[in-house]
Amino acid sequence: MSINKIKNLLFKNEGLKQTIAKNTFWLFFGQISGRLLRMALIVFAARILGPSSWGAFSYVMGIVAFMIILSDMGMSAIVIRESVKNPETSKKYFSTVFYIKLILLAIGMSFLVFGAPYLSNIPEAKTLIPLIALILLFDSLRNFGFTISRAKEKMQYEGIDEILTNLCITGFGIYFLILAPTSQSLALGYLLGIVIGFLAIAIALKNRFKISISEFDFSLIKPILKSSLPFALASFLGAIMLNTDLIMLGWMRSSEEVGFYSAAQKPVQAFYTLASLFAISIFPALTKAIKENLINAKKLLERTVSVSFLVAIPMALGGIILGDQIINLLFGAQYQSSAVAFQILMFTTLIIYPSVIISNSILAHEQQKNFITFSMIGAIGNIVFNILLIPKFGITGAAISTIFTQIASNCFIWTKMQTINPFVVLPNIKKMILAGIVMAITTYLLKNISCPLILNIIISAPIYFLVLKIQKEKLLKF
Repeated sequence: MSINKIKNLLFKNEGLKQTIAKNTFWLFFGQISGRLLRMALIVFAARILGPSSWGAFSYVMGIVAFMIILSDMGMSAIVIRESVKNPETSKKYFSTVFYIKLILLAIGMSFLVFGAPYLSNIPEAKTLIPLIALILLFDSLRNFGFTISRAKEKMQYEGIDEILTNLCITGFGIYFLILAPTSQSLALGYLLGIVIGFLAIAIALKNRFKISISEFDFSLIKPILKSSLPFALASFLGAIMLNTDLIMLGWMRSSEEVGFYSAAQKPVQAFYTLASLFAISIFPALTKAIKENLINAKKLLERTVSVSFLVAIPMALGGIILGDQIINLLFGAQYQSSAVAFQILMFTTLIIYPSVIISNSILAHEQQKNFITFSMIGAIGNIVFNILLIPKFGITGAAISTIFTQIASNCFIWTKMQTINPFVVLPNIKKMILAGIVMAITTYLLKNISCPLILNIIISAPIYFLVLKIQKEKLLKF
């Protein structure tokens, strides 16, 4: 393949299939490379800081993740949807949302600086607040740049920026930790890396960025807020659902237990990223399909949900069986208390992978009001289950709470999608279930004969796909 063909394939939009493939490649390549880099930092930092200091840092980063979600309120998705439907109005939407976002960021940073110190019983966490507030600012603005690249289906900008940002975070983080092994050093490394990432995406999109700022339209504020109101409430409730575990552990247990739970949670959240990226790359195509033909939209949804199970089934089974070895490999023996929580959380990949695609399909159908109930079930359920389970079972209780909550909330979202555009998945995954069982038996037997972890994975993973190939699974050609 010539250099020009490679450039066209990776940097230009030349048809639906090629654009989906290009965007999927860049999102996956950028996020996976970035996550691997940041995972290296997480492993290094967790080992050098120990469970207590690592727990303090994880606690405040959980608050930041909560605030980043709230600062967006679902407006990014609204911008992307409107840009796909009405490209001529996209600049005005970008500009108006940008200024709304600045106001929300000002509120969020004020809360972090003045309110967050009173929400923690962890003294070390309070010292990190000023740096964390700046991380919130620059990471939120960086994500706004991604909104522009996604709306234009130019996701190469996001992929490259993710690699650069995480390379800088990892490099600065390790450097500062070597100089001074403290949570403050780690926070400073994060901040510098994110600032560089923000500057890079701003420069890459400077022409579009300048135009979007100058196109502010006051008359769009009301319709944007009205459209995003379901997202706003859903985002608030969703932020509670996603970050309650760490925050409530910080209130009810020790910073050490927060550190253990974070060690269990981080690899699982990295796996969630794969599902989110796939859903993001499919979203523009799904929106177009719904606009043109509901039957084709249904087929696309069924196929993409089935592909998500293709990945989730071996990942979940392998993680559950090998969880203790994975935690020991990543974080060392001092984090062995994280193993059971990790194994429980790995089960959630079977729930999350298909559900993020279904959620995006609901959004593409402009039925986002359903997210309110979905998020309310998740938020309230997680709080209630955490109150019941954390005091007695600690981090294991938090992980079980997550399972119960996700099952309840995602049952609702699946049911709603059936009323919007009925779809079928089970017949498409029977072969995957059989292949997963064969792989799981192989993995378990190899573990019992003391097969090294990496070798076990190298042997077990191909067996899964071999069984699928023997059954002539069509999705392997997706």
